[in-house]
Amino acid sequence: MERFARIERKTGETDIKLSLDIDGQGRSDLETGVPFLNHMLDLFAKHGQFNLTVDAKGDIEVDDHHTTEDIGICIGQALREALGDKRGIKRYGNAFVPMDETLAQVVIDLSNRPHLEMRAEFPSQKVGTFDTELVHEFLWKLALEARMNLHVIVHYGKNTHHIIEAIFKALARALDEATTIDPRIKGVLPSTKGML
Repeated sequence: MERFARIERKTGETDIKLSLDIDGQGRSDLETGVPFLNHMLDLFAKHGQFNLTVDAKGDIEVDDHHTTEDIGICIGQALREALGDKRGIKRYGNAFVPMDETLAQVVIDLSNRPHLEMRAEFPSQKVGTFDTELVHEFLWKLALEARMNLHVIVHYGKNTHHIIEAIFKALARALDEATTIDPRIKGVLPSTKGML
């Protein structure tokens, strides 16, 4: 079963073409126009073993907000489409990732009940030219469109770059776990309700 999706989204602010292969080899081909976001999405693909391509053009002359937010939307939509009815998946994922002085944890439930709970503080408002408040925007739109319950906890950290990097790596690893097919489930939905 191929778990792959291609998404195209064109608005007055962005034009995005994106593909996601859940069962990939950690390859990425990224052009977002936002260098720090390219870096984080490359880490996301590598640590989740996803193949991810993003070709995005946005109004970055204004700022990076629309591009970052809309890429979160597109990845969420691609994830939901690629997972289909979610039969046989583990559904839950949990990952701790250290990055030097930082420790981040991401916990996921692919429950069809979108929610973002984020316990993280960024010491700096920017990393390079990237506004750190956009991490929340990206994660919220990802959770909303993928219809997942997403908890992000930064237990401690001092360097803003390290904190965000640890979040993206933990997100990837938790998603990899949650999307893994569990052979014991044998194609059944992982829910006592009989639906997700």
